[in-house]
Amino acid sequence: MSALGNPNRLHPMHLAMVVPVQALLIATIFLPSMYVFWLSLNESSFGVAPKFVGLRNYIEVLSDPYFWRAFVNTAIVINIVVYLELALGMAMALLFATGIPFRKTMISIVLAPYAISEVAAVVMWRFMLDPSIGMVSQTLTALGLPTIEWSVVPAHGLAVICALSVWLHLPFTFLILYAARLAIPADLYEAARIDGASPWRQFIHITVPVLMPAILVAVLFRYIFAFRMFSEVWLVTGGGPARSTEVLAVYLYQEAFRYNEFGIASATGWLMVAGSILLAIPYLRSLYKRTLTDA
Repeated sequence: MSALGNPNRLHPMHLAMVVPVQALLIATIFLPSMYVFWLSLNESSFGVAPKFVGLRNYIEVLSDPYFWRAFVNTAIVINIVVYLELALGMAMALLFATGIPFRKTMISIVLAPYAISEVAAVVMWRFMLDPSIGMVSQTLTALGLPTIEWSVVPAHGLAVICALSVWLHLPFTFLILYAARLAIPADLYEAARIDGASPWRQFIHITVPVLMPAILVAVLFRYIFAFRMFSEVWLVTGGGPARSTEVLAVYLYQEAFRYNEFGIASATGWLMVAGSILLAIPYLRSLYKRTLTDA
């Protein structure tokens, strides 16, 4: 058998075919990452030559109370957004899988937020939630309820950010779970019904176990995306009032482009990379174990 026809032998042509992709990854990801890591070990600002300071930038970041406030806000937003999206996405996936009327039209409506730019979505939400003329605020006032002071009260600002992020990214979670639910054979549910299993027991013993790989993938990606959330926070509150609604990505932006502390900003970026890896490890291990079990 020729080298090209032997699947167990790596031919130079195969390597040549992947070289452009590997070169692109090195040029756009690896080299910039190494430069940022080098920058995190230096004191750097506009018009100042980098000065090696070792781990001092990391120590300054970890001793900054604004960093820990941003970390807490990030943790709050992540857990609310990811698990609320998971619950809503699961409920919608199961509902649509049952065959509701006008399903194609309803799916188009559900996926519509994914076609809207984040800037346009924020402008629309800010207008609806405007304390003076916003539709939502006027409705709350007419019902005798307090308005949402998202630009003044930090808790209201974080709530609006969470709601906006869920609305924008729910289609992603829904698509993964809906596709996985449609792949479940109907024979499993038919056999469960014959055995007298209730809908709840079918959900617990059939739907959840079969959907678990898709659930892990959806949660993993949404954790990583939510961990580096920037545009929703920056465009809604700008991190205010008094930096009380900052998340880690906004903290990094402030250090880099408002205070011109590129070394501290680079150290923050690498701490975020480490945090993303720590978040991903449990889910990757679970996926790996399930893959070995299925094999």
